[in-house]
Amino acid sequence: MRKIIYYVASSLDGFISGPDDDISGFVSEGNGIDRYLSDLADFDTVIMGRNTYEFGYKFGLKPGQPAYPHMTHYIFSGSLILDNPHPKIQVKNVDLESITDIRNRPGSDIYLCGGGEFAGWLLDNEQIDLLTLKLNPLVLGKGIPLFGSSQKSVQLHIIDSKTYDHGLQIINYEIEY
Repeated sequence: MRKIIYYVASSLDGFISGPDDDISGFVSEGNGIDRYLSDLADFDTVIMGRNTYEFGYKFGLKPGQPAYPHMTHYIFSGSLILDNPHPKIQVKNVDLESITDIRNRPGSDIYLCGGGEFAGWLLDNEQIDLLTLKLNPLVLGKGIPLFGSSQKSVQLHIIDSKTYDHGLQIINYEIEY
């Protein structure tokens, strides 16, 4: 079964964006971002919630188009409708059967691209295997929490960590349920 890896940027106080989806304080250049982009090349599948997919519209993503052209996209939403989606885009209902089906398909590990609420739902259902945190040296105070409204308690075991330009740290954790 393929692993789900939540690879996400976060502030020191655990927010994946600030109020109004503000990510302007996050490190956006340097060798840590180069590593992140290089790591993305290893994934052939991405899963995300509707809000994360639509967040891409602010950066030029067109509805129905893939955010990562080399990956098959599964967007989890009970209400998203896309006219003429690209063949690499599929909208799925938020359910464990869909997650299990994707995990059982051949391919690389699966990139969980953001979405605090979707990530929280996956955590609640013990579906995230690894957390790769791009820890940014800032405190946001409020915004979208790393795991949304989830209140699940889990232990994390550090696999490795490295500090990059501008104080960005990339830390890999295994999640123990």
